Amino acid sequence: MNLDLLARVPLFEGLSQIQLKKLAGVCETERVKKGAFVFREGEPGASMYVVVEGKVRISRQVPGMGEEALAILEPGAMFGEMAVVEEGVRSADAIAHEETLLLRIGRDPLDQLLFTDKELAYAVLWTLVRTLSARLRDTNEKMKAFFAMSKF
Repeated sequence: MNLDLLARVPLFEGLSQIQLKKLAGVCETERVKKGAFVFREGEPGASMYVVVEGKVRISRQVPGMGEEALAILEPGAMFGEMAVVEEGVRSADAIAHEETLLLRIGRDPLDQLLFTDKELAYAVLWTLVRTLSARLRDTNEKMKAFFAMSKF
C-alpha cells in the first residue's frame, strides 16, 4: 500500500511511517463502478473511506426536488468517518462519480488498533475531533446564511 496517500489524508497527517504502516494494515481496497452506491443515507455505518482513484459524490435526496450534491470528493479525501465514531446511520449517500478505488477502514479493526497503540489513538482521535468541529462550524454558517435568506 502507498503510505504517501494515507499521509496526505487530513485525518492521518503527522503520523509517523510506523504508525502509517500499522494503519495500512487495517485498510481494505474496494473498487466501485461509476454510478454505484458506496453507501446510502439511513443505512447503518461501520466503515470510513479514503478515495484512492476516481471521485465520489456525497449527496442527499430532497423530497420533491431530487438529489442535492453536497460535495465531489477526489483522491486523498476521506468520508464516512462518523461511522467509526458512533454506531449511527449514514447521513448522506456516497456514489461513485466515476470508476473509483477506495480504501475502507472498518470501525472494529480501527478500534482494535487504537486500543493497542495509545499514541496513535491520541493523534487520530484528536485530529478527528478537530475535523468534525470544523464541519459543524461550516454547517452552522450555512444554517445562518439559510435563515438570513429565508427572511426575504
